[in-house]
Amino acid sequence: MSSSTVRVALRIRPLSPQEHLNGETECVTQLPGVPQIVIGADRAFTFDHVFASEVGQEQMYDDSIKPLVTQFLQGYNATVLAYGQTGSGKTFSMGTGLTQTEAEAQGVVPQAISEIWSHLEKRAQGGLTYSIDVSFLELYNEDLIDLLNPRAAVGSRGPTIREDSRGNMVLVGVERMAAQKQSDILEYLHQGALSRTTASTDMNRTSSRSHAIFTIHLRQQDRRSSTLYSNGDAAGENVGMDGGPSIVSKIHFVDLAGSERIKRTGAAGDRAKEGISINAGLLALGN
Repeated sequence: MSSSTVRVALRIRPLSPQEHLNGETECVTQLPGVPQIVIGADRAFTFDHVFASEVGQEQMYDDSIKPLVTQFLQGYNATVLAYGQTGSGKTFSMGTGLTQTEAEAQGVVPQAISEIWSHLEKRAQGGLTYSIDVSFLELYNEDLIDLLNPRAAVGSRGPTIREDSRGNMVLVGVERMAAQKQSDILEYLHQGALSRTTASTDMNRTSSRSHAIFTIHLRQQDRRSSTLYSNGDAAGENVGMDGGPSIVSKIHFVDLAGSERIKRTGAAGDRAKEGISINAGLLALGN
C-alpha cells in the first residue's frame, strides 16, 4: 500500500447490453494477486486498488473509501473523486444518481453517510456533541450552481470562488443545509440530484453534463470538556455547542462529468458545447 495521501482505485465496469449485442469484448485484463491491469498486449498499469466487474458496491467501498471516512471522522479533510469516460459508471459508483434504491446497489455516498451517522450516534452516548451540514454544487459550462438552492441561479450571480485574507480559496453564496438525522442528508442528496444537469447522448442515455460536488461538513466537540447551552428544549435533548475547542472537518464527493469524443457521442448544438467545456475542465484538472 502506498504511503501517499493520494490513492487511485480502478473499477472495471461490465459490458452493457448494447455492447453485448454489438459483439464487443473486454479489452482489459486484470492480473491475479496484484492491483495491475493490462490493456491490449503489453500496456500495463498499476493502481492502489483494482476492482473487477463482478465486485459489488459494498466491497469497493470497504476497500477503498472506508479508510478516508475514518480519517474524516478523526478530523481530517478528505476528497473522493470519480473520473472516467462518459458511460463508465461514475455516477453509479458514487451513488449520486436517482435509480439506486436497493441496499446492495448503493454507491459510495449513501454508504459513507450511513457509516458517518452510525459512528457519531455511538460516540454521542460517550459525551460527543456534533453538528453536520451539507452543500451540493455543480459546475456547468464554467458556471457554479447551488443544487440545494437552484433558484439562486436565476436573477443572481450564484456561488462564487474568492480568496480570503489567508490566501485560501473559499466558496461564497453557497447554501449549507443543517442535518438533524441521517435521512436529512439523503434527502439533500436526492434533492440535488434532481436539479443536476443531464442529457442523452449516443454513449449514455443519462449523461451528466456537469461536475458535481457533494460536501459534508462536520464539527465535533467533547461535552466533558466544553460549556454547553440548550436551545430551550425542556428535556435538554437538543444541545448545542459553544465557541470552545472543537474539531472541524469536511469530506467532498466529486462526481466529474465524463470525458467524451463528440464523434462517438453524436453530440450537436448545446450538447457539443457542453462536451467541449467538460473536456476543457478535465484537461485543466489533469494538468
